[in-house]
Amino acid sequence: MARIAGVDIPREKRIVISLTYIYGIGNSTAQKVLAEAGVSEHTRVRDLTEDELNKIRDIVDAYKVEGDLRREISLNIKRLIEIGSYRGIRHRRGLPVRGQNSKNNARTRKGPRRTVANKKK
Repeated sequence: MARIAGVDIPREKRIVISLTYIYGIGNSTAQKVLAEAGVSEHTRVRDLTEDELNKIRDIVDAYKVEGDLRREISLNIKRLIEIGSYRGIRHRRGLPVRGQNSKNNARTRKGPRRTVANKKK
């Protein structure tokens, strides 16, 4: 397996798909990285030369990915919670942050239903 940004990317997949296994790199960023490195998107990871891998590694190092990105996101959320902004309060309570309706849906954020006694009436 090839290691890029501390992540083992799958050998059997196309390089454009394999790069998306790195946290912080999606499809469009992977395409930009490969265009800049001059590598075809259709090449399988196992067929890459060491020189091409090094080019891709150098370009990916310029992006904020994996641990640094996770740390920055968690610090941003922590800052919102500390200053007591609306978004911070929603994060603290585990409710949807971006204005979604939470009366009927939002089960992903709220978790499984907790039954309240005598709620019918």
